[in-house]
Formats: sequence, C-alpha cells, structure tokens
Amino acid sequence: MKIATYNVNGVNGRLPVLLRWLEQSQPDIVCLQELKAPQEKFPEKAIRDLGYDAIWHGQKSWNGVAILSRVGPIEETRRGLPGDPDDTHSRYIEAAINGILIGGLYLPNGNPKPGPKFDYKLGWFDRLIGHASELLQSGKPVMLAGDFNVMPTDMDVYKPERWLDDALFAPEARAAYFRLLKQGWTDALRTLHPDERIYTFWDYFRNAYARNAGLRIDHLLLSPELAARLADAQVDADVRGWEKTSDHAPVWVELGEKRGARTRARAKPKARVNAAPRKAAARRGTKGRA
Repeated sequence: MKIATYNVNGVNGRLPVLLRWLEQSQPDIVCLQELKAPQEKFPEKAIRDLGYDAIWHGQKSWNGVAILSRVGPIEETRRGLPGDPDDTHSRYIEAAINGILIGGLYLPNGNPKPGPKFDYKLGWFDRLIGHASELLQSGKPVMLAGDFNVMPTDMDVYKPERWLDDALFAPEARAAYFRLLKQGWTDALRTLHPDERIYTFWDYFRNAYARNAGLRIDHLLLSPELAARLADAQVDADVRGWEKTSDHAPVWVELGEKRGARTRARAKPKARVNAAPRKAAARRGTKGRA
C-alpha cells in the first residue's frame, strides 16, 4: 500500500498539478495540507473522477487538511486535536482506512519567534504529542502524516546556521519532535535514508529549488506495527519543478502486506529524492507560511 502526504499550497490553484501527480504516482491514500479553501470550495468532483473518496476540513484563505483514498471507504474518527475547544484552525483530520488509522496534520509555522504564534505552535505540538500517545496505546496500526513545520536535525536543512532563529528549527520545536518519536514512532524517510540530505520543501525565493537549497519538514511517522511493514519511502522531488507547483513535494511510503516484511524495495536513484532541479521557481517565501 502506498501512502503519501502533500502540502499542495492551495488545492484549487494547484489542482492541475495535484491531479497530474495523482494520475502519475497512483498513491492509495493521500493526506493533503494547506487547502486554503472553505469547506464548500473543495474540488470534490475532480478528485472523485480519478477514483478517490475524500474527506476534508476546510478553512477560508489558510490551513485546511484532507484525506483521499482509493482503497476503501474513509471512516472519519476526528477533526481537530483535543485539548483546546477554542482552536478554530483546520489543521488535523483523522480517519480509519483499510485497517489503518491515519492522522493528517498541518502543524503551525510559529514565526515570528518569540511571540504568540510560536507559543501557539508549541502548545499545538504538546496537544499532538498527548493525542499521539493515546493513538499508540490503542494498539491499532497508526500513521501520522503531514507538514510538521520542523526540521529535526542539521541533515534536514541546507544551511543550518541560517535557520537558528527560525521557528521551524527552534530547539523547542525540535525537542518536541523527538519527544513524539520517543513514544515509539518511526520517521519513515529518515529510517530508510539515514545519511542522505533529503528535502521536501524548497522556497520560491532565490532559486532555491534549482540550487537544491531545501528543508525536510514533511514527515510520515509510523507506529511499530506499520514500521515492521515499511518497504520504501521517497520524495517525488521532480513535482516541485512542474509549472505552477507547490513549494512542497509529495512524500510517500510503501507498506508491505505482511508483518515483519521489512524489506526495502528497489532503490530509487538519489536524483529521485533530491533531483537536480530543472526550473527556476516562481516568487514567494517561507515567511508567508501560516
């Protein structure tokens, strides 16, 4: 089973890119972030025409998350994290699909730091950690997938020294990420590529994609049962070079059918993960991310 996460950075404005990628990559389940569309404006028909069921949690102009499936019905179990009834941001959606419980998330950016946005990020992270612990204790096969807005290590950012004051690389945010992992989650991409500089986001400014000046902020975390089935994990970096594309690239895992079948699928060329970009990108920067 192939499960992906993709921050589309505007589901309607990037719809041709999303549909092209869905047809080309054929993922079974997809978590989407940054829909930037109210509930009634989600492009349900276009996605269903490709054979995908869909649930979504929309919001005008900002945020928004969705889950797509072509391998069985989607049984929604939650939208929004517990712990703050006043939080109106559309950042979390959860569903059971084909025997797997999947939480799709868009963690707050947190900039500028310090300030209320950074405090909100850390508070949201704490709520995620609490809920994630309950998911693991359920004993079900679980995955957390989405844009975490965190570069966990120096390997996950092209020039760490330039990001020391950014909320995406703040010690508090990185520590929260590792508190999450210590519960028993497996970072799928880093597990299969322990020594590679793999990125999932390239800014629109300063020709970042062409220079491969990226960040790894989109993650797929697996519960122990799913980690035992991990066969492959990759980034479709070439999608970032398409016309009118998102500043993120899709990230995906392949799960084997049998428990304990931890065999790595045929290796993709390294250029597949961080391909030498072909096109200069349009103009828009990280600072504008919510």
